[in-house]
Amino acid sequence: MTKTANKTRRAQPREVRREQLIQATIKCIARHGLSGVTMGRVTREAGLSMGIANLHFESKEKLLLETLKLVTEEYAAGQTEILTSGDYPSTAARIEALLAFDFNQNVADKNKLAVWFAFLGEAKSRPTYQRICSRQDSLAEEKITALFQLALDEAGDKKADAGLLAAGYIALVDGLWLNSLVDPRRLPWKKALRAARQFLASALPQHISLPPG
Repeated sequence: MTKTANKTRRAQPREVRREQLIQATIKCIARHGLSGVTMGRVTREAGLSMGIANLHFESKEKLLLETLKLVTEEYAAGQTEILTSGDYPSTAARIEALLAFDFNQNVADKNKLAVWFAFLGEAKSRPTYQRICSRQDSLAEEKITALFQLALDEAGDKKADAGLLAAGYIALVDGLWLNSLVDPRRLPWKKALRAARQFLASALPQHISLPPG
């Protein structure tokens, strides 16, 4: 490698270096689990030196926390855009967009899902992880509850509980993600999406319909 190339590698902006290290950490978690992640593996995956990694994150724990934050904040931003945007002509269209979002290729990326479930598995014994994961779950449930309540109001349904419906939907999506991650041949993403649609079509028949056949 030439001196110019070396200088270019060293001169990358701070944000670029951090992103490289976080993306490398996502891949390492997916391959080795949280316990198998080391700074050495991350830097090799990123093609960077240990010195650069320590400069940007100081420790493996800080790098892991930033990785969890990136995955949760990325999902939250996409979900919030759907649930608050004025671009949707109807409540039904917004719910359809939520379904499509939860099972699109970026959200249902196997590496990102592996990261989410790896941290979730450690949340019980790691208060910091638990706070981040729980905060995301609480915010999502609050927003989805409001959306489902609007759908129930439009349908004149006074009996259904929007909070329980939202909790059920979130739990269902989590379970479908996990099963598709563990055994994608048994539960491919298209089938997982159909299962989630079936749930909502049963609960909100005036807003979600099943495809013919």
